[in-house]
This record gives sequence, structure tokens and C-alpha cells, in this order.
Amino acid sequence: MLPGQHRRDHSDRRATAPAPERGAGAGVRGSMVIDIYADFVCPWCYLGLNRLARALAERPRLRALQVWHPFQLNPDLPPEGIDRSLYLAIKFGGREQARHVYAMVEEAAALDGLPLNLSRIRHMPNTTDAHRVVAFAAHRDRAEAVIRAIFTAYFVEGQDIGAPAVLAAAAARTGLSAQAVLELLRGDGERVQVLAAEETARALELHAVPCFIFNRRFALSGAQEPKTFLPLLDLSANEPAIAA
Repeated sequence: MLPGQHRRDHSDRRATAPAPERGAGAGVRGSMVIDIYADFVCPWCYLGLNRLARALAERPRLRALQVWHPFQLNPDLPPEGIDRSLYLAIKFGGREQARHVYAMVEEAAALDGLPLNLSRIRHMPNTTDAHRVVAFAAHRDRAEAVIRAIFTAYFVEGQDIGAPAVLAAAAARTGLSAQAVLELLRGDGERVQVLAAEETARALELHAVPCFIFNRRFALSGAQEPKTFLPLLDLSANEPAIAA
């Protein structure tokens, strides 16, 4: 068993919150912060962010600031990552056993119309650099687009998102400079911030990803259906955020 692999969530656990106020729905106004703890090699995180986006589309008058927080499922992988077949053998006992485990998420993605090509993935990356690129992009108002691009590179195209060239190309799709990303990854830019964010996640005793926290008040774990997000969106829109 690889270190850190227990820090994942394939369950259907839901946050408990009061019912939304009368009249909550598509016309709800307000703003909120949604803190998102996730990792790029987690298919449920990929699915969960897509479902959150669909829920937010049903609340077009709600202004939501999404803040990404790194949460590495396998922080002790070597910087260059490892062969995915080896990873699956260690984690599940082999690719065939993994196929049965991943069947649930593949079925869910298919029902959502979300492209997911797990069979294309040949390498299990260390995701530190991917999280560093997101931190870099956040300073330039490109974080959400870069997150989508990295997920696409991994789960749709099967690319090695631990490779600087792959991350630079993904960032370039969003309008960022590929050269600037390569320069970032050649040095230690944003590394301290990413590691500090990981420490914060541990201090919060988070053990499941994805985890969504609304206005720092209400939490929801797992890749829930869009309808499950709606009561928390409506409720949080009327509750001030707790100071960080």
C-alpha cells in the first residue's frame, strides 16, 4: 500500500445543513467562497468539480469564488512518479482488479457525459508541480481554467501531468505563457505555498477528497450529484463567510 492512499473518498457521505430559506432557487442572489480540496489523480475530484459547475449553472445570479487547495493522495511518490501498472499492482493487486474498482466512476462519468479515458493513463505522477502551476495561475486569474486543462490532460488525454512540458502546454491552452510555467518549474516557485496548504489540510483533519467547503461553514465530501450542492449553495449565499 502506497503512503497516503487511504486519504481518498469514494463514499456518498453528505453534509448536514438546515433547509434553505423559502424562495431559494434559481433566482438566489449573493456571493460566497467555495474552498475545494482535491488532487489531479483523483477521478472523483474530476467528476465532483464537473458536478459543482453544473450546480452553479443552476444559480446564475450567485457569485462564487472557487479557491483550490492542494491535497495529494500520494505525497510520497518520487518526483518523477512511477509506472501506472506498478502503482495499480501495489494499490489494487493489478490492472484487472483496478478495473473493477474504477468501474463505478467510469459509469458515473458516462452518465454525466464527462469524457474519461482511464485506459490511456500509463504513468502515475507526483502532483506537486501540478498544484504549483495552479498556485501560479491563481495570481493571474487563470486557476479555474488551468485546473480544467490539467484534468483534461490526465483523464481525457492520458498525459503525464508530472512532466513540466505537459503542464506548460496545459497552461498555455488557457492563455498563460508556457515559457513562464517552465521557468517556474525549473525553480522552487510556489513550492512552499503548496506544502503549507497541505499542512493546513492535515490540520483540518481532512481525509477525503473531493471536499467542498462553502463560506467556511458547511462542508460536502464526495462527488455528489448537482442537486445535492444546491441547498448548500442557497444556504451559504445568505450566510457570511467565517474569517479565514
